Amino acid sequence: MVEAPAVVVVRAYDDDDARDRAGVEEVERACEVGCMSGGGKMCLFTDLLGDPLCRIRHSPDSLMLVAETATGPNSTEIAGLVRGCVKTVVSGTAGTGTTQQAKDDDPIYTKVGYILGLRVSPSHRRKGVGKKLVDRMEEWFRQRGAEYSYMATEQDNEPSVRLFTGRCGYAKFRTPSVLVHPVFRHALKPSRRAAIVRLERREAELLYRWHFANVEFFPADTDAVLSNDLSLGTFLALPSGSSSRTGPGWEGVEAFLAAPPPSWAVLSVWNCMDAFRLEVRGAPRLMRAAAGVTRLVDRAAPWLGIPSIPNLFAPFGLYFLYGLGGAGPDGPRLARALCRKAHNMARDGGCGVVATEVGACEPVRAGVPHWARLGAEDLWCIKRLADDYSTGPLWRLDQGAGQALHIHRPEGVLGS
Repeated sequence: MVEAPAVVVVRAYDDDDARDRAGVEEVERACEVGCMSGGGKMCLFTDLLGDPLCRIRHSPDSLMLVAETATGPNSTEIAGLVRGCVKTVVSGTAGTGTTQQAKDDDPIYTKVGYILGLRVSPSHRRKGVGKKLVDRMEEWFRQRGAEYSYMATEQDNEPSVRLFTGRCGYAKFRTPSVLVHPVFRHALKPSRRAAIVRLERREAELLYRWHFANVEFFPADTDAVLSNDLSLGTFLALPSGSSSRTGPGWEGVEAFLAAPPPSWAVLSVWNCMDAFRLEVRGAPRLMRAAAGVTRLVDRAAPWLGIPSIPNLFAPFGLYFLYGLGGAGPDGPRLARALCRKAHNMARDGGCGVVATEVGACEPVRAGVPHWARLGAEDLWCIKRLADDYSTGPLWRLDQGAGQALHIHRPEGVLGS
C-alpha cells in the first residue's frame, strides 16, 4: 500500500504563538546557511537571538510564512519557512544611462519583492515544500504591487539554485561577492594618508542620492535605512590634508557635491550583532586550537600586529559595511582606510568579523581587505511577476544587465 503524501499548509507565521516560535527555531537549528569557502564540512549557522523576524523586522512591508504538516490527529509541525519583503527601488531613468543627461534624469521607481531565509527541515526536503513557500510568497508580492521577485543564494548551493532556476522560473543575473575580514584582538592603525569625516544622516543621504540615485536597485527609503538604530554611521574618506571634520578643509556635504575631489570613498556600518549571531560548526580540533593560539599571541603582544583568528566556533557578531562606493585613482586606498576604521569599531563592539557585498565592477573593491576562505560568491536570481511592468531598464536584468547593488536592507545580508 502506497502511503499518501502529507498535506502541507502554508500560512503566515504568528509571532505571538509560542508553538510557532519554537517550531521556527527548530527548523533554523536543523538547517545550515552554507558551507565555508574551500569545501570541507564546516558550515555557518545563524542564532536569531529568539527573534525569528529579526531579518525583516526593519523592512516597512514584510511577511514570514511557514509550511505546516500534520504529525498526528491533533498535532502538527513546521516543515519549512520563508521570509520576504517588498521595497521600492530605482529601475532606471528616463534616459538610456549612457550620457550625462541621462544620468541626470529623474529616476524611475518600481516595487520588487525580496525572498530571503528559505528553510526546509531536512526530513521534509524533496517533497515540494520549498516551492509551495516560494509560490505563496510570490502571490503576496503581487498583492503588494511588486513587479519583480529576486533572491540571493551562494553559487555552490545547488539545491537552492535548482529550485529557483529550474522549478520556480527565476533567471540568474548577478554574481556579487561577500567579502569577510576577521576582527583582530589588536586595533588597526589609522591611515595617515586619509582623512575620515563622519557624516550626519542628512549629509549621508544627500551623498548617496547624488552618487547612487540612478543606479538600479537603489532604495527609495534610503533615509529610513540610515536613520535606523542599527546603522552606526556613515564615513567619508578623502586624501589626507583635504578635509577634517573640524578643520577648515571641510565645508559640508553641499560643497563636496558641488566640487568633489578627484578621489574619495564612502561606506556605512550596520550592526548585525544586535539582530543575530553566526557560528561556524564542524571545524577540526586542530584548526580550533591553532586559531586559539593566534588569539593568545595577539593578546600577549598586540604591538606586533599579528593577525589573529577570532573565536568563530562559538556564536559571534558582525558589522556589515553597506553603501560602499567611491571614485578616483585613490578610491581603493581610501576604501581600505574606511575598512580599517570599521574593523576598529567592530573590535570595540565585540564582533568577530566585518563583511560587505560588492560587485565585480565596483571601483573600490580592490581596496577591501578580506580573507578569501571566510567569504562567499553569491548568485542573485530574478523573476518578472507582472506583464504590465513599468518603463526603465530593470526589465533587462533577467538577461544579465545592470550594475551591482550598492545599498539595500542590511538585515538581509548573508541571507540565502
